[in-house]
Amino acid sequence: MQGLFFEGDTGVRSAIRLFVVLIGFWTAWRAGKAAADSWSDYPLVIAYTVLLAAAMQFLHHALFDGPVLSVFYYVIDLVLLSIFSTAGYRYRRTNQMVNNYYWLYEKTSPFSWKAKH
Repeated sequence: MQGLFFEGDTGVRSAIRLFVVLIGFWTAWRAGKAAADSWSDYPLVIAYTVLLAAAMQFLHHALFDGPVLSVFYYVIDLVLLSIFSTAGYRYRRTNQMVNNYYWLYEKTSPFSWKAKH
């Protein structure tokens, strides 16, 4: 498993790769938050994530000489980015529901709410 992501990487190249991955996760979080801010439905989050995964696939190819089109790595990117974009969407939507409809809902976790009794 160690050679899956950092095969042959040392020093600065590993740091740059880690930075690119973290920027991808942060962008996915912000994409989910942006969809929630515009009161859009969840399928828009999926559309943003599919496009972002394609962009990350390109960055892996352009910066690190990865494969141009790899379904395996695209699916890995898509799954990981979906986790972050969904978390950003749910976190922001929970805060919207609890703050805008404070008389109806209360927060049960950072990612969910329930009706007040």
